[in-house]
Amino acid sequence: MEGPLSVVLRFSHPVEMIASVLVGMGFGFALERAGFGTARNLAAVFYGRDFRVLRVMFTAIVTAMVGVYFLDLAGPVPLSTLGILDTFPAAQAVGGFLVGAGFIVGGYCPGTSLVGAVSGKLDALLFIGGLLVGTLVYTLGADTFAPLADAGGRGRVLLHEWLRLPSGVVVFAVALLAVGAFWAVGRIERWVNRRAAPAGQGPQGVPAGAAAAERRAP
Repeated sequence: MEGPLSVVLRFSHPVEMIASVLVGMGFGFALERAGFGTARNLAAVFYGRDFRVLRVMFTAIVTAMVGVYFLDLAGPVPLSTLGILDTFPAAQAVGGFLVGAGFIVGGYCPGTSLVGAVSGKLDALLFIGGLLVGTLVYTLGADTFAPLADAGGRGRVLLHEWLRLPSGVVVFAVALLAVGAFWAVGRIERWVNRRAAPAGQGPQGVPAGAAAAERRAP
């Protein structure tokens, strides 16, 4: 875990490794509890039925962003100590497309496939097999892919610098974007599930009369 936590707290290497394992276990547990160990839940976002992926990940992004902003502002964790990958627009666009396509077809991303495998999901194990094959193909063909991978490098690019705005303004704007996205996907979910529900039943398969009575109950 090469990051500001180990630097600020001055972890020894063994403690750093133990902390990495504990953080990884906690992250995996959180993903499983959120339902990310099941491909059906993950793929549902592409059909408009269940946006838990967007909600959980957007919440995590905003939480981390706000935390990093205030830690940088207060001084304990300067933004300059964070390891941020260089920006390669072409390679990252192609990589994002391939990851998204794999997500749609396989129902997992690399991290959630590990959660699914630990939960005993056979499809997750098959997905990991495909992931390893893809990694091997890229490794063996690294020289062939190098022109794309190295094209248009822009170094370390931060959103607020790219937009030429104060970082606090961007943090606030992204938080507002998250709130708006949560509201919008909630409406999409209700509309899609209402259309998919059999006649006479509510969005979750509950008889419409029972659902209406439950809503009227004090």
